[in-house]
Amino acid sequence: MTNAIETRNLEKRYKDFAAVQNLNLEVPTGSVFGFLGPNGAGKTTSIMMMLGNIRPTQGSATVLGEPIGNVKIRRRIGFLPEKFQFHEFLTAEEFLHLHGKLNGMKREERNRRIPIVLARVGLQERSKSRLREFSKGMQQRVGLAQAILHEPDLVILDEPTSALDPLGRRDVRDLVMELKSEGKTVLLNSHLLSEIEMTCDRVAIIKRGQIEVQGTMDELLTVASTVQVEVRGMNDAALSAVRSLVSKLRLERVPITQFTAYLKSEADIGELARAIVQNGVELRALIPKRETLEELFVRIMEQ
Repeated sequence: MTNAIETRNLEKRYKDFAAVQNLNLEVPTGSVFGFLGPNGAGKTTSIMMMLGNIRPTQGSATVLGEPIGNVKIRRRIGFLPEKFQFHEFLTAEEFLHLHGKLNGMKREERNRRIPIVLARVGLQERSKSRLREFSKGMQQRVGLAQAILHEPDLVILDEPTSALDPLGRRDVRDLVMELKSEGKTVLLNSHLLSEIEMTCDRVAIIKRGQIEVQGTMDELLTVASTVQVEVRGMNDAALSAVRSLVSKLRLERVPITQFTAYLKSEADIGELARAIVQNGVELRALIPKRETLEELFVRIMEQ
């Protein structure tokens, strides 16, 4: 099996409104996959169809090699919803025992795993505390613990860091990478695009219920025709040659030791280097600028 999730023309309609249409996703086994889009784009509806909680209007999908809705397969999935509401009268330990029982885990296995997952999310010292005493961030942590309690093969996390501080986000990022190193597949939905860019192997961006782009980071975040240049001994001849190549020039310092050049095309990067060197200027650095995931996301949303 090469893909943990595959969808084929998956669609969900509510009367005349298409919440999701022609959804074609491929999530490779053992990868971290980012599923991105603005509010109302259809991300949660798509996830609920993959989990078997919502019946598609048309199309098909497989999860871990079986059609969506298969009960045995659902026991191999861990899920943290964005809008969670836990039993606040339970302690963290009781809460995990409940979810472990619902997933068919035996008591001995629950007793072994609960201390492990509480430690992984930084709540080992609060195992006897009731959830009503937890902050929103701590509740999100215990939600992560229940998602990985039964050692699932596929973990779906819907906004797992929305209530966490920077240290908490780093902990979640480390946890996701640990799951990947164990051969698990992680589907991650988050509005923190810098986190997605640091963590994910592949991403898909959904807009108005349809996938706009999908691929690896290297495929999607191409090198743009913008370069940062650092020189020594800049002269008028070299500057004139540079100006003939660029569509826009932003001078950083006077006298000129570094500048940003916006080229007409990526192919002009080599010409820019030659124009500088052949006019007797020392080229100390020439760094092409890669588009960030946030820039790609904004560009797609504004199209």
